[in-house]
Amino acid sequence: MKFNNLQQECYDHAAYLCSRSEKSSGNIGEKLRDWGLAPEEAEPVLKKLIDDKFIDDERFARSYVKDKFRFNKWGKIKIHYQLKAEKVSGKIIVQAIEEIDDESYLETLTKLVSEKNKTIQSANPYERRGKLLRFAQGRGFEPELIHSVIDQIENGIDFHAHDS
Repeated sequence: MKFNNLQQECYDHAAYLCSRSEKSSGNIGEKLRDWGLAPEEAEPVLKKLIDDKFIDDERFARSYVKDKFRFNKWGKIKIHYQLKAEKVSGKIIVQAIEEIDDESYLETLTKLVSEKNKTIQSANPYERRGKLLRFAQGRGFEPELIHSVIDQIENGIDFHAHDS
């Protein structure tokens, strides 16, 4: 297909962006529309970007999951919602999230909650537990896993030693 001038400009700009960092098809589709392409003009540009391997949602999702877990210490729930916001398909999201190693996932949550536990000022164990739970949920970890980690920490640490 032959592009008009605006389509070619948008293609070139999008290809440049995609070559610098991974982008989702949803993100680039939005940018194409922001740059003035009508949806019917944007579609062939997006298709060519995908065909030319500038955009690959599976590659994007795997990279996103790895980075957000490793560097931001996000849980699976938060990563899932953020990928949904990037308009990545549910099937691709599930596959990418499954690549997180269960052992390092639990280790990361345990370390986060343990470190947070040391900084919490609370009047009683229930308040402390609530703060830890809200903290870990804010990071996107699953409630049942959080409760399990907090139980382990409570059984191994005298909480009153931290309260003065």
